[in-house]
Amino acid sequence: MKPRLAPSLSLDQAPRFHAHPFDDDKLKEECGIFGVIGVTDASNFVALGLHALQHRGQEAGGIVCYHPDAGFNSARRFGYVRDNFTSQDVMETLPGPLAIGHVRYSTAGSKAAAIRDVQPFFGEFSRGGAAIAHNGNITNAIALRRELIERGSIFQSSSDSECIIHLMARSLQKSVPERMEDALRRVEGAFSVVAMTRTKLIGVRDPLGVRPLVLGKVADGWCLSSETCALDIIGAEFVREIEPGEMVVITSDGKVDSRRPFRSQPSKFCIFEHVYFSRPDSIIGGKSVYDTRRRIGVELAREAPVEADLVCPVPDSGTPAAIGFSQESGIPYAMGIIRNQYMGRTFIEPTEQIRNMGVRLKLNVNRALIKGKRVVLVDDSVVRGTTSRKIKEMILDAGAAEVHFRIASPPTAWPCFYGVDTPQREKLLAATMTEDEMRDHLRVDSLRFVSLDGLYRAAGEAEGRDNACPQYCDACFSGEYPVEPSDMIEKGFELKATE
Repeated sequence: MKPRLAPSLSLDQAPRFHAHPFDDDKLKEECGIFGVIGVTDASNFVALGLHALQHRGQEAGGIVCYHPDAGFNSARRFGYVRDNFTSQDVMETLPGPLAIGHVRYSTAGSKAAAIRDVQPFFGEFSRGGAAIAHNGNITNAIALRRELIERGSIFQSSSDSECIIHLMARSLQKSVPERMEDALRRVEGAFSVVAMTRTKLIGVRDPLGVRPLVLGKVADGWCLSSETCALDIIGAEFVREIEPGEMVVITSDGKVDSRRPFRSQPSKFCIFEHVYFSRPDSIIGGKSVYDTRRRIGVELAREAPVEADLVCPVPDSGTPAAIGFSQESGIPYAMGIIRNQYMGRTFIEPTEQIRNMGVRLKLNVNRALIKGKRVVLVDDSVVRGTTSRKIKEMILDAGAAEVHFRIASPPTAWPCFYGVDTPQREKLLAATMTEDEMRDHLRVDSLRFVSLDGLYRAAGEAEGRDNACPQYCDACFSGEYPVEPSDMIEKGFELKATE
């Protein structure tokens, strides 16, 4: 069979994406990864899995597959999975029983849309080809890239993830899994990786387990995914989480080999996965994401009570916490804000008039419900504060008597360097203002955030943060980075002063 390559956009054909005026005030997880081995038409399973992980990356996506007769084939596209990986013409070019896929936002690397930055990345090694898809961020990528270029490596993308391929190519180890172990020992930061050879599916988490990765069983095959919700869509059985510092190598005959290539360290799983990034129908650490978010609302109601008539979520991410706040406080829950379900998260070339409409394109106030009421608005976070002010103005325009904000995370005062698209620190509202100053800036009657201890209690650590085991990565709230962001320090970033 002659290999068939799916057509791909050239750089000059790349669409110019602009952030939706509503979404520029939200933190964005930069990608989701998925892989399948041992099934017929694995790429179709991967496309479904990526569709379920679309919330983790909506800028672009890609799939690489292998068939014994057709070899490796790939397709990379800008935009949504549903628009790119559902047509028969495309999926017929991706045959075989083994495939991996990736959906992305850009964090490290160029912010401009470039097809060369879309994963999975592929490399041809002395003992055969391999493709990798990476979720996370390499904090020493600048130093690694500089070293590799000086030694003759030629990079094809601006992505930090490409460093892994070049490190694998330079490894003296024989097998691809051994080359990957060798390469990842040089990498600092956060990484969950799904990779493939001609006969193996590989999954790896960094020693701190910052980013998620789970193992599932589907029919006679196996799958790896960023979240359990993607297992559900293909009818796979959730087996377990890949543990921090673990590598699993799954062969075409169904054997699963577990390895421990890194020195054991305490877990530092990203606590914001509980707050916002993961889908509410996923399971993390044996806990329902939905229930954790509901319990955050319970903690908020205990820590920051208020006299009000209605508890309303900022949809959709604030909904579980608003339900918990209502249950604990006894204040009725109501859908005071309605989300337009047909508004995408990005525009292409929006007009100035559309931009000025801003948040109203996506959210509308239920005026008949809000008028004359004291309203508690529950949202997942405040980043720049621009959207919060717009929502408050909409609520007041609808006739609300009072507006009280309750935020289901502590103040976001520090940028994330482990795979989350975070503004520079000076653009984070909580980095430059106290809670009272933020309340005055947003012009609301009251503003309260859940405490870091309250967030830990909601995540299942009954004694709060100081006694938590395992400890989460909460650097975006605390400024305490579990892995020193050496690239950013080289660029002038100043760590939090230690006492």
